[in-house]
Amino acid sequence: MAKNKFHDGPGPSQRQLRVGELIRRSLSEVLARGDVHDPDLNRMSITVGEVRTSPDLKIATAYVLPLGGKGQDEVLKLLAQNRGELRRAIGKKTGLKYTPDLRFQLDQTFDQMDETRRMLSQDHVRRDIEDDG
Repeated sequence: MAKNKFHDGPGPSQRQLRVGELIRRSLSEVLARGDVHDPDLNRMSITVGEVRTSPDLKIATAYVLPLGGKGQDEVLKLLAQNRGELRRAIGKKTGLKYTPDLRFQLDQTFDQMDETRRMLSQDHVRRDIEDDG
């Protein structure tokens, strides 16, 4: 297999980022419009924070969070149950030659931001930051 001469490094390639964002927008739209035939999934508001694709674009991992953060396990279960239908809907919307297999994980970004804010608000950390500035 030929090495990509435009991408060196551990991070995702431009193509992975572009396809991931396309899938994220399509998945968000499908979930917001209720295009799935599952009434339990349609009644939930789900935020799709990010979609990461594997280097070969065969697997897409969507990082999701229910609005308000309640019912996280139920959301993951419902998304997994409707994975095939969601994949077909995304395939129609995106027009990709191959629609990746979908995986779902909870989006931990907000929890990490809260933890970072908490750490930065501690007195000894604020003192260190002020001393450097």
